[in-house]
Amino acid sequence: MAVTIRDVAREARVSVASVSRALNGSPAVTDETRQRIASIAARLRYVPHSAARSLITKRTQTVGALLPDLYGEFFSELIRGIDLAARSKGLHLLVSSSHGDTDEAAAALRAMQGRVDGMLILSPHVDAAFLRANLPEAVPAVLLNSALKGAQHDVLNIDNYGGAYAMTRHLLDAGHASVAFIGGPEDNFDAQQRERGYREAMAAFAPKAAVKVATGDFGEESGYRAGRAFAKGADRPRAVFAANDMMAVGCLRAFAESGLRVPDDVALAGFDDIPIARYVTPSLTTVHVRIADLGRSALERLATAIEKPGRALHGAAPMLACEVVVRASSGGKTSGRTTAKRA
Repeated sequence: MAVTIRDVAREARVSVASVSRALNGSPAVTDETRQRIASIAARLRYVPHSAARSLITKRTQTVGALLPDLYGEFFSELIRGIDLAARSKGLHLLVSSSHGDTDEAAAALRAMQGRVDGMLILSPHVDAAFLRANLPEAVPAVLLNSALKGAQHDVLNIDNYGGAYAMTRHLLDAGHASVAFIGGPEDNFDAQQRERGYREAMAAFAPKAAVKVATGDFGEESGYRAGRAFAKGADRPRAVFAANDMMAVGCLRAFAESGLRVPDDVALAGFDDIPIARYVTPSLTTVHVRIADLGRSALERLATAIEKPGRALHGAAPMLACEVVVRASSGGKTSGRTTAKRA
């Protein structure tokens, strides 16, 4: 038979309420009593029932994270940042994925209701109507990389536009007269902002150059297909800027199979600076995003919203800056990091 709170109370010769208060850190219990009860609970190997504790504290000590996917180094780094911050605050993490589907995203949010104290949401399907339909108003939420604005939810974004603008300028400044772009999913806010940064930098610094945008989906295979198309094209660009590193890696493979040397025949750059970017050959020039810090910052803001529900954080989050990290794939002699600045 499992040891219950009543067994601990009987052994300690106190009430069940006293055991509950002691194990939940209530100031109504003296330190001496708390230590004695904790010692008895440990000796009896008593494990508090999480559901029963939640009824008392009105908290699950768990937060949820809804992501568009769980595959790839970007999401593993993001989850790592969230989880480390959650553990430091005594919180547990539930993670689910929408797999790019609106119904899946809605089902995931509904499944977490009653199980979490707050939500971190990174999803292209999130708008005000979606949240009203699937997220109770009383549940705090922090939205990551979202175009949604308003006082209802906190939003934390990275400077996708500024990073893409700065990278496009870097490639042009390195002497590459024509720069093509591999875009991400059409409904993705990150992808939209990165393409806008590319287009506006081209207009500002190479107004006579052609703007070439290939369709991508943030996956390696789409980068590979775009790279094959660029390699076979009659008017091959001098540089290619992929909207994320995974597509850049796929593009790099396509260039190698086509006999093109990077950066001698065509320069290449990505976005995110996932760990593999520095280990491919040649090492990848990219826009560095502090992915784990994004997760950590979002979790910390969510924890504050849970602990202090009356405190207004909406709109107060700074946009997380990016850095241009110059490596071998873009050519030129310069290497290092430069903070991306918005135009």
